[in-house]
Parts: sequence; C-alpha cells; structure tokens
Amino acid sequence: MSVSAYLQQWTQRPVREVLAGMVGTFALIPEVIAFSYIAGVSPAVSLLASFVLSVSISIFGGRPGMISGAAGSVALVAAPLIHAHGVPYMILATLLAGGMQVGFGLLRLQAVMRFVAAEVRTGFVNALAILIFSAQVPQILGGGWETWFLIAAGLAIIYLLPLLPPRRFWNAIPSPLICIVLLTALTIFHPMAVRTVADLGELPTGLPHLTWPHLPLTMETFAIVLPCALAMATVGLLESLMTATVVDDLTATHGDARQECTGLGISNIFVGLFGGIAGCGMIGQTVGNLRYGGCGRLSTFTAGAFLLLLMVALHDWVARIPMAALVAIMIMVSVSTFSWSSLKDLTRHPHLTSLVMILTVIIVVLTHNLAVGVLVGVLLSGVFFAWRAAGLVKITSSESGDTLTYYVYGQLFFASADQLDDAIDYLTPKKTVILNLTDARIWDITTVQVLERVIDKLHKHDHVVEVAGLNLGQHGILNTQSQHELLQI
Repeated sequence: MSVSAYLQQWTQRPVREVLAGMVGTFALIPEVIAFSYIAGVSPAVSLLASFVLSVSISIFGGRPGMISGAAGSVALVAAPLIHAHGVPYMILATLLAGGMQVGFGLLRLQAVMRFVAAEVRTGFVNALAILIFSAQVPQILGGGWETWFLIAAGLAIIYLLPLLPPRRFWNAIPSPLICIVLLTALTIFHPMAVRTVADLGELPTGLPHLTWPHLPLTMETFAIVLPCALAMATVGLLESLMTATVVDDLTATHGDARQECTGLGISNIFVGLFGGIAGCGMIGQTVGNLRYGGCGRLSTFTAGAFLLLLMVALHDWVARIPMAALVAIMIMVSVSTFSWSSLKDLTRHPHLTSLVMILTVIIVVLTHNLAVGVLVGVLLSGVFFAWRAAGLVKITSSESGDTLTYYVYGQLFFASADQLDDAIDYLTPKKTVILNLTDARIWDITTVQVLERVIDKLHKHDHVVEVAGLNLGQHGILNTQSQHELLQI
C-alpha cells in the first residue's frame, strides 16, 4: 500500500469517523465486560486490553473500519487456562498467540479463507446477531417497567430521531450517542431503580502499564500454555478474517487479509505486554461502526481512545450510564448484523446451501463458539460440493466391431471414481475395451488407483485395454511416469 493511500484511510471524513467510532465504543463496553466474566478476568483487564488492541490494530491492521476488542470466541478458548492456572498464564498465552498470528501472516495462511463458502459466512453473521441479542435478554428480563421503558425509549431515539426534520441535522450525529446522553440525563435528574454500568463490575481508573508474566519459563510452563495459545491465535484470526470479509462485502472495498493477520498479531503482543487478554475482530460493533459512516482507520482508533477516555477521565459519568441505553444499542447492532435477506434466500437457494447456513447458525448458537460453527460449516459445504460434483460424472459406451468404448465425462475424484468401476462390463464379449478420458479430469490418487484396478480387472478377463485422452495438461495429478505405467498395465 502506498503512503498516500494509507494516509487517506486516516484523513477521510474525520468528523463522521470520530462520531462513528464513539458509537463503537459504547457497543464495546457491555460485550467486553460480559466476556470478561466468561474468561474469568476483571472487566478492567478486558476494557484496557480493548483500548490497546483498537489503537494498535488501527495502525497495523489491514482492514480499515473494523472494530476489534477483547471479546468473542477468544475469551471462551482462554477461560479454561485462566480458571486452571491464573492470569499470568493467560498473559503468556496472549504473547505467544500474537507471535503465532504474525507468523501466520508471514506464511500467507490467510488464504484458507477462500475455502469458507458464502453460506457459511452468512451463518456466521446470523449466529453472531442471535448471540448478541440473546446476551441482552437477561438485562431485559431482569429489569422492571422502568428498564423496559428506557429500552423502548432508547430504540425510539435510535430509529426515529434520524427521521425527524431537519433530517440533515439529526443525521450529523449518530442517534446512539444521543440515546446515551438523553437516557443518562433522564436517570440523573429523575432517579430510577435501574442497573447502571457501575453494576457490571470493576472499571479501570488508571492508564495501562507494561507488565510481564511472573512465570518460570520452563518446558512444563510452555506445555501448559502452547495449546491454548495456538487455539487463541487460530480462533482470533478466523473471527477477524470472517469479520473483514463482511466489511469487504458491505463497503465494496478490499482489505489486506495478510496485513490483518500480522497486524492482529502485533496488536495482541502489545495487549499481552500490557497485561491484557487477546482479542479479535468484533462483527457486531464493526457493523454498527459502518452503519454510522466509520470506514477508515480513524474510527477504529477512536473506538479505543474514547474507551480509555471514558474509563479514566469520565469514569464517574460512565458508571451512571443506564444499562438500558446500552441494551438498546446492542439490540440495534443485532438487528443491523443479521442478514434478513438470507431468510428469503432459504426458498431460492439450493436446499443443501440453505442447510449449511442453518446448521452453522445452530452450532454457533448452541456452542457459543464461532470457530466450531465455521469449521463444521466449511466441512459440510465441502462434503456437499463433493456430492454435487460426483453427481455430474457421466459415463456412456458405444460398440464398433470387436471394440467397446467407454466415454467418461466430468470430474473424477474420491467421491466419484467408483462410478467408473461400476460402469464397466468386465464380462463383455468384446475383445478390445477403450477408456476415453478426453472429457474427464483426474484429481486425486484415489482415481488413479481405481483406474489401475479397472485396467487390471479387464486384463484378467483377457481384454485388450486402451486408455485414450490421457495427458499432463488434462490430468495434472499424473506425471509422465505414472501415465506410462497406466498405459502399460
């Protein structure tokens, strides 16, 4: 990337970028705190880690406009290590995970995202929207009529205020920020029995400082930490790259996936040096950022910097923000994140495609693990693709004198190769059998073995076998030697 293009990602529409990033900050707070309890660390650790991660990824990341924080599946992966061994082991795991992610980027392993089908990405997005909404249900059910009134008022402000005249004025300031200010002011001047941010747990009151895990750096320590670090690195990259793909689709632009890998790794190393838990891209907050015009690096930087400002300089005011206001914002984020068009597509898309999307959603929602859902979705889409490709293989035959010719059309691989064996009449009275592979393609060693078996069985029944259309350009799995051996069988 040129220097001018990089600078443009910082300087485009600065006012809009800053305001959108502030919306991202308020969307970060409840989810980061919620996942801190899952991971077993204090909210202060996760909030300060989110500040470090957002600021660093805005500089080193490859996908402008994406919000990252210490939440998501990484917290689920780290939780067993923290509960069993404590925070120092988590810090070491974060440092190692960051180093691994840098290595993944240098090795260009981001290319594996090409194997994630569109239906899996849609399932990922929809599942995360459901998880974001379900996380708000306890706040809704646990409150009284005053909480419900504030949530309804917050949603009305968010959705209706931009429609009021003069619309240009209201659209200049993101309505979620207005929601935060108005509902906080209302509860200050008219006290209500509602939960506030202060009720969520300990908030940071000072600046983050450099730290180092006080652990014996022995083989035993690394044996404990390395499996978790690898899982954190893999899950974090998967979630970040999936989020980056969603941003690409929504903005019709292209990020640098390789730079996102290395940038996330560098950022998580910084997070570990400041005693935080590793993080990754957050799709709900990213969609909210994009919704209000945050497409550059400044919005990502603002989300982190404003978070620190709120936690340190405005600590007392943040503590008084009613949770109902944040719940209203997260409901908006959930609604914006869900791909509503995918519901209509269920009847238009092939049934197997829709099934993959639905199963991805179900698995993610049941396990609360985005990585597991995406992995299963990728495996299922691969299996279904192989099934469909195998069904396209066609084998016909024709007779001419004492010769029987089989014409093979389509892709021959592990799922379709046996069709060739099934189609051959080994007891035919014809002396010569020709296997014409001109319109076929051999993809794997399974097909080569089946072809060898077919030729061998024909020879055992005293047939003369000829293989036509076998060439390197058509069958890249075969080298010259293997072709010669096939023809000599």
